[in-house]
Amino acid sequence: MRIAVIDGQGGGIGKAVVSKLRQVFGERLEIIALGTNALATSLMLKSGANEGATGENAIVINAAKVDIIIGPVAIICANSLLGELTPLMAKAIAESPAKKVLIPLNRCNLIVAGVETKPLPHYIDDAIEIVRAQRGDCCV
Repeated sequence: MRIAVIDGQGGGIGKAVVSKLRQVFGERLEIIALGTNALATSLMLKSGANEGATGENAIVINAAKVDIIIGPVAIICANSLLGELTPLMAKAIAESPAKKVLIPLNRCNLIVAGVETKPLPHYIDDAIEIVRAQRGDCCV
C-alpha cells in the first residue's frame, strides 16, 4: 500500500503522521512525503518516509499514484497553508482516486461542523486507525 503524506509550512503535522505510521506499521507501508516546501519534505523524510518530493508538480503527479493521501483538511482548499498550496495542487488532491484521510484542523477559515475539538496527536491517532481499517488490519 502506498500512502502520500502531504504537508507544508513547518512540516510538523506531516512529520508526526509519518512517525506514527512507521511506529504502527513498520516497513509494511510505502510512505511518500509530499511537501509544499523543502523543509516540510525534509522533516517527513527524516521521520521515516521512503521517498519524498517537493512542490506543485510533485504533488500533482503523485496524488494520482497512491492509495491513500493523509494531510490537514486544508490540502483540498486552494491557496491554503498561507498560500503554499496552489489551486492546481488542491484540484489534483481532491480529484485523486486515492482515499483521503483529512485531519480536521480549524485553520485557513475552514471549520468542520460536528468535529470534536481535541489535541492534534489525537487526530493523528484517528487518522492511523482509518489507515489500519483500509488495510484490513485488526484494531489494537
